[in-house]
Amino acid sequence: MDFVAMDFETANRTRASACSLALVVVRASRIVDSFYTLIDPEEAFEPQNIRVHGITSRAVQGQPSFPQVWPHIAPLFAESGLVAAHNAPFDVSVLRQELVRYDLPPVHYQVLDTARTARKLMPDLHDHKLETVSAALAVPLYDHHNALADSYACARILLAQAAAFGQDTLSAMLKQA
Repeated sequence: MDFVAMDFETANRTRASACSLALVVVRASRIVDSFYTLIDPEEAFEPQNIRVHGITSRAVQGQPSFPQVWPHIAPLFAESGLVAAHNAPFDVSVLRQELVRYDLPPVHYQVLDTARTARKLMPDLHDHKLETVSAALAVPLYDHHNALADSYACARILLAQAAAFGQDTLSAMLKQA
């Protein structure tokens, strides 16, 4: 299984306010690479977001803006490529809104939402939050709301789901972004 697990954190309730991004690259069902960066959102931080992820405006001072990060990661978003995220509608919309905000060309790729796959494949869980699904599949989650930790958990969740339920079952849940 080849895919990229993606997670964003935002500075405020605006989707085009990414303040951190992580990507975990999986090839032949093995994690082979990862990428993490803080991002200067060029936006104000809201207290509720800081409470969730702990990233402040001071932490992103001197960090690259999204247009500076994009050329390094854009090749991972190919039309035939698969991107996984837990609660993918959020992460996909952050990426889409950042591209719009900075007048960058849109990208198209396939998406699997591991929260959605968990709701369908693991309906008996009391909820389908990242920490719940991780625990149910014995996937370590060390620093929830750290984009890199969450991306690793997402990648491992998808690999565990593929092993338990089969890749064909997951393929039936693909969406296009």
